[in-house]
Amino acid sequence: MTEQHRFGTNVSPITCHAWNKDRTQIALSPNNHEVHIYQRSGSEWKLVDTLNQHDLRVMGIDWAPNTNRIVTCAADRNAYVWSQDKDGKWKPTLVLLRINRAATCVKWSPNENKFAVGSGARLISVCYFESENDWWVSKHIKKPIRSTVTHLDWHHNNVLLGAGSSDYKVRIFSAYIKDIEKTPEATPWGTKMPLGQLMAEFVNSSSGGGWVHSVSFSPDGNKICWVSHDSSVNVADATRGNAVFKLRTEFLPFLSCSWISNKSVVAAGHSCIPILYKYNENGQLAFVAKLDASQKKETGGLSAMRMFHSLDKQARSETSDTSLDSIHQNAITCLCIYSGTKEKALKLSTSGADGQLVIWDLNSLERSIQNMKIE
Repeated sequence: MTEQHRFGTNVSPITCHAWNKDRTQIALSPNNHEVHIYQRSGSEWKLVDTLNQHDLRVMGIDWAPNTNRIVTCAADRNAYVWSQDKDGKWKPTLVLLRINRAATCVKWSPNENKFAVGSGARLISVCYFESENDWWVSKHIKKPIRSTVTHLDWHHNNVLLGAGSSDYKVRIFSAYIKDIEKTPEATPWGTKMPLGQLMAEFVNSSSGGGWVHSVSFSPDGNKICWVSHDSSVNVADATRGNAVFKLRTEFLPFLSCSWISNKSVVAAGHSCIPILYKYNENGQLAFVAKLDASQKKETGGLSAMRMFHSLDKQARSETSDTSLDSIHQNAITCLCIYSGTKEKALKLSTSGADGQLVIWDLNSLERSIQNMKIE
């Protein structure tokens, strides 16, 4: 069972989206310099605020559920932390990123005491609040990043940070800020964790592969998954000596991925459908199912052979139907957990270049998932 939503009268591609804690509000960017906040009432969405501090296209949004703060970053090289005043209006605070290229992605840490911003400046800005001066400052992680940072994800320990980039590599760094947190405990990824320490580095493919679009730490923190432009799904496992398991798929490149349990990953992208994969005990990745089971009705009652014969000498068809065999009609650009956690996700939300937001109920797929023995 799925829910399909559109926002406003002029349907624009949705670059990214983020939910508040109780999922009654959503922040999304309609592929421009603004962020729109919508309030849900039943099946209707009401625009309640527009965040328009950025000058260029918004590239990343994240909503801290417990502190109710929104962080945004954009191609204008800026990031803002937004907080609500007494009237419910969102007010921005500028973050000192100190970058000279576009900010491409942003992510709050699990404890919400800091966040990380990736950029085209070949660095990551780890940002935290300096109470003495009452502003958000940043410290940089630079080496050995050689190209644009495309996506970030935090380990549950609030210290390790996974980063994918267009230099075909996935890296795990320490983002430990000694001014605001205790010394971190050892993990399977390593023991010493000063800020900027490279804990692990993975090349997407020995033959070049493709740039990395999205990364995701597993719920137990011992694995990291990524998807890249070579249409592959990959998992690196710290408990197996940082071994990398790669699955080349038949689909178009994925743009987003997330764990939905310790053994299950969902990826979505240019094929316009979310796809479920399983990581088994033998360290193998396997295709399980497409979450989108919709099928387009046969156009005009024509079979594939009859449609072929209906083409005239100029290769024109009698039908002008260009809709896809899926709910999303264009690339899925963002995938979030709507209900549950990475340990056990109940619902997922996807937004795409078709201007749609779709909520996927994993419980409605429970029968088929149980048949496939997915935990």
